[in-house]
This record gives sequence, C-alpha cells and structure tokens, in this order.
Amino acid sequence: MTRSYASGVAAKPLLGQTIGENLEQAVARFGDREALVVRHQDVRLTYAELDERVNALARGLLGAGLRKGDRAGIWAPNCAEWVLTQFATAKAGIILVNINPAYRTSELEYALRQSGCRMLIAARAFKTSDYAAMVEEVRGDLPELEQVVPLDSPEWSALLAGDGPAPDLAELDSDDAINIQYTSGTTGFPKGATLSHHNILNNGFFVGEGCGYDETDRVCIPVPFYHCFGMVMGNLGCVTHGAAMVIPEAAFEPEAVLGTVQEERCTSLYGVPTMFIAELNHPRFGEYDLSSLRTGIMAGSPCPIEVMKQVIDRMHMDAVTICYGMTETSPVSTQTAAADSLEKRTQTVGRVHPHLEVKLIDPESGRTVERGEPGELLTRGYSVMAGYWNDAERTAEAVDEHGWMHTGDLATMDEDGYLNIVGRSKDMVIRGGENVYPREVEEFLHTHPAVLEASVIGVPDERYGEELMAWIRVREGAELTEDEVRDYCKDRIAHFKRPRYVKFADEFPMTVTGKVQKYKMREQAIDELGLEVQATA
Repeated sequence: MTRSYASGVAAKPLLGQTIGENLEQAVARFGDREALVVRHQDVRLTYAELDERVNALARGLLGAGLRKGDRAGIWAPNCAEWVLTQFATAKAGIILVNINPAYRTSELEYALRQSGCRMLIAARAFKTSDYAAMVEEVRGDLPELEQVVPLDSPEWSALLAGDGPAPDLAELDSDDAINIQYTSGTTGFPKGATLSHHNILNNGFFVGEGCGYDETDRVCIPVPFYHCFGMVMGNLGCVTHGAAMVIPEAAFEPEAVLGTVQEERCTSLYGVPTMFIAELNHPRFGEYDLSSLRTGIMAGSPCPIEVMKQVIDRMHMDAVTICYGMTETSPVSTQTAAADSLEKRTQTVGRVHPHLEVKLIDPESGRTVERGEPGELLTRGYSVMAGYWNDAERTAEAVDEHGWMHTGDLATMDEDGYLNIVGRSKDMVIRGGENVYPREVEEFLHTHPAVLEASVIGVPDERYGEELMAWIRVREGAELTEDEVRDYCKDRIAHFKRPRYVKFADEFPMTVTGKVQKYKMREQAIDELGLEVQATA
C-alpha cells in the first residue's frame, strides 16, 4: 500500500530574508533594469527608482506615526501606488491589510475594525463604487482608524515626501507578520489570514522558480493585487528574480491584456480560467502578436482541460503552469512543471512545492488514504499562515495540532505524486448514494464544441437527495438546447452524472478574483426551480 503523502524536494534553500532585504538585494543586482510598468498610469520604474520611492513612502508612513506591528489598510484597484505601499509597509514593519475592491460599507467596516487599522490608503472611487463616500459613512464608528489617505491627495503627496525616520531593516525579522488577507467565506464573517515575510517571500520565490524566471522575464499581471495571486505570485515572484512587473489595467480587461503582452513583449501571463477564456474568445484575439509569451500561471479555480490546451496552442505558452493553493498557505502548495507531459499539465495541479508536505485524508477517520483514492488535501510547511488575526478558535479549526492546514478540497494523488483536485468537500454532490464530483462533469461538458464555460452544482431533490444542474455559457455564434446537452451526455457519462437541469447564462456569479460562486448559483437555482431545501442531519 502506498499512502497519499508527498514532501517537496528542494534544490534551493528557503530565503531567510525580510521582503525589504530581498528588494534591496534585487536593486544591487538589477538596479538599471525595469521593475514596474503600469500601462494605464504611464508609469515606468527601474529597480533603483522603485526602491527610492519605496524608501520615501516608508519614511512617510513612519513620520505619520505608524510603527512596527501597526496595521495599515489599502483599498484600491491595481495601480503603482499599491505596489509602492506593499513594499514600503514591508520595509517599515507595518502590517498591510488588503481590502477587497468589491467590498461595500459593512465589509469595509468589519475588516478595518477586526484588524485594528490605524491608517487607510484608498482610491477615491473605482467603477461604480464611491470609496470616499463609503469611508466617510463608516469612519465615525472606527475609533482606531486615525488617518485616511486618499490617493491623488495632498495627504498622499505628504507621505511620498518621506518626512520621517529611515526604516531600520535590522529591527525586523522574517517571521514577523506583514500582511492580513481576508478570505471570502460563504458563511459568517471573513477571516483575516495573517502572513509573514517568510510565508509570502518564499512562496513568491518558488513560484517564480517553477516558471523558470530570471531578470529577462516580463510578467503580465492582470490579477488583483489584493489577492495572493497578484501581490505574492505576481509582485514577489518578480522581485525575487529581478523580473519586471507589468500591469495592463486597473482591473481585468481582455483587450488591455492582449495589447500589453504585445507592446511590452511579456514572457509570462497570469490569470484565472475565466480570464484566459475571455482573452481567447475576444473578437480581436487574432490581431495581437503573443509570440513573446513562454510561460505563465493559470490558477484560482479548476482549470478546464480544453482551455489549458488552447492556451498552449494559441497563446504560445508552451511552458504554462497550473498552481494550486489557498490564501492561508501563502498561497501555492503545488505546481505543474514545464517538463511535465501535456497530460500531467492539463489534468493535474502538479506536485508538491519545495520545502512543503501534502497528504490526503479520509475526512471522517482522519487516516491517510491510499494513492488513487479521493481525500481531503492537507498542507504543512513554511507556507502555512500564522493564524487568523485575533481568532484563535477558527485558527484551531483550520490548522490542526500537527501543523497541517486543512484545505477543504478533495483530491487524488497518483503513483508519481501528481495531484488532481476533484472538488470542494462541500461541493461534492451525493445523488442517490453516489458521490459525484462536479469538476468531472464540468470537464466533460467542456468537450462540447458549443460550450464556452460550464459550472455544475447540486440542487435539492426529494427522491435522490440531490440532483445535478449545469450552468452553461454558449460560445458566440453557436446554438445549444437543453435536449442537445442531455443527448451529448447520454452514453458518454454514467447516468447519475448527467445533469437533470440545464441553465444557459450570459455570465456566472463571480468573486473579484474570477472564482465562480457556486453557493449563489445554488440559491438562485433553488428559487427559480421552486425547490425545497432538504433537511440534513
């Protein structure tokens, strides 16, 4: 018997630095090379110029009265100021609190209150959100929030002037907490995953190693900075290798990405599957020269095999990788490699990252399952968060006494250690006693030529307990009916995996990071179909 356990072989040691020390190392090695390009703001900075501005902002933050361990929030879309703030707070030892750009007043107030922010740096507005008005609405109820600094304001200019003491990097330790990221739970209040320099600097470094980065790489980052994908895999993945951070727009816009890759000769591109789908299906896709691309990362949610194949074939990303992880693990735990076969790169999330451990357990008994059997994925190692900010109870629920982070994801591990995510434990559908993993059905539906995107959920059923429902986005110019979907499934997949309900939609409920919100789909489906929620023991 071979158990589903693997530890990551490490050719290189962990970095024992703080983020500030690592940035200064990059400046010493790559000072004249471009570090940051922000297309929509017309910003171009070399590593030396970036560090100069970061140091000034760090002095400004300390001059404003903030000290090591204090919390400062940032509420803004992707912009140069976000990057400056990320590195300046790290140099000053201030804990950066990432505020989701989609938050409204109640969520904003909760995050600021729960983290105890003394300062908030915020855009004035973004899309339809009037940030300034929302801040004013909640500010009176937040006695700890002493300062609000709008971007493009005299207060922001004062911080950039650097009127304060120079940060003392020698006073900081790599195990110090440096970042709080609120996870988007489907129930209850968000939890503030608390991450250290050691957590996120090393994760960014080894993600970059997995992509084969060096100082000649130019990484297009259309994913949001408030999430680990943007600020860790993107920004820290670049800085630890002297590569350039290239930001196409304040938020994802497919044509801006295509244009940026062409004009900036990007070698790497990041995105969640929905982003790559939007790029591949843009009407002007064929007009852009993407030949500079070599690698990139698809992550954030399960990556449909057919989409992955198109990314490799049509976007020239022969060395594209898939990453798997979660905010609480900084975030990446597994990654495919460029040398992996096409089958492994399209049908797995790769193998365990260097210096980490993974195992799959039976959620009921806690025993490690055999290879090939599904089990809950657990991760242990340097990447596991320090805990949820000021929430010992929920920390203990997530990280067990042996240091294993329980992800809630169901996976299988093959004989070579490759992992395949088969779904969320809470997403698994039990239909008449049969366990159905929605991702398997989604992958099958993606093989239909008219299907652009598919998402499968379970809905209540009086006879079977649960039934399957497929939400489908149809390709532009194609036609598809419910009967055609059912006919396509007949004789191709087992009867209990065939969707009973089919819904065609122009878009799916999404988080800002592009993850499908299945709980919202389920709520909407129950309402539209007039179903009764079944009681559970």
